[in-house]
Amino acid sequence: MPFTPLCPSCRQPTEIRRFAASTGGTLELDLCFACQGMWFDPQENTRLAPAAVLELFELLHQHRGDAHHPLADRLRCPRCSQALAKGYDVAQGGRYVTYRCAARHGRFSTFGSFMVEKGFVRHLSTMEIEALAERVGTINCTSCGGTVDIRHDHACPYCRSALSLLDPQAVDKALARHGSAARQTAPADAASPDALADALVALERNRAREERARQRERLEGTRSDEFDLLTAGIEMVWSLLRR
Repeated sequence: MPFTPLCPSCRQPTEIRRFAASTGGTLELDLCFACQGMWFDPQENTRLAPAAVLELFELLHQHRGDAHHPLADRLRCPRCSQALAKGYDVAQGGRYVTYRCAARHGRFSTFGSFMVEKGFVRHLSTMEIEALAERVGTINCTSCGGTVDIRHDHACPYCRSALSLLDPQAVDKALARHGSAARQTAPADAASPDALADALVALERNRAREERARQRERLEGTRSDEFDLLTAGIEMVWSLLRR
């Protein structure tokens, strides 16, 4: 009987997806869209091909309306069931959270942390944060998912990551750096802070409206006071990649 890994957080069976590897061939990743996380066996996080990242964008976009729940306080390795150790790494995209198995079976990353690790984000400027703060009260940290009141904090109070945006120009640069021809997209940082804030709010509003329509029968819906910066960034990137 084939082994079905369980999500380190919710302990439900993960979806096993096959992606192209940068060294040739394929590799399998265990994805949990409910927890917005993925499990990497040793070294898998460094072997994902650039083309596979675009495929991953498409998957994240397809599941943008899925119900999400916070990570459990205690995460367990899907291979040995030992508790995962929470830690921090720093990459070109900034500081991000990761959870590792002490027995070296692999690591668990949220979708946001993976994007930070691969450099698909850029930090928001002070002016952009202030423009966004005029429109929304709190956002979810791209790295750890924690709630940040951007009216008072310009960094995540939980993991101390800078506030970052998954942005088309950053994606182009990262894909080029990983050995793939970058797609030509409109540079998001060329827009004014107010224009960027308006675009993000509009994208997130549309996503929330779609989610509420799909989940009318659920007792709980999207919280209107939390703004999902990662999802809005995915929407922005995907809309330009598909042009």
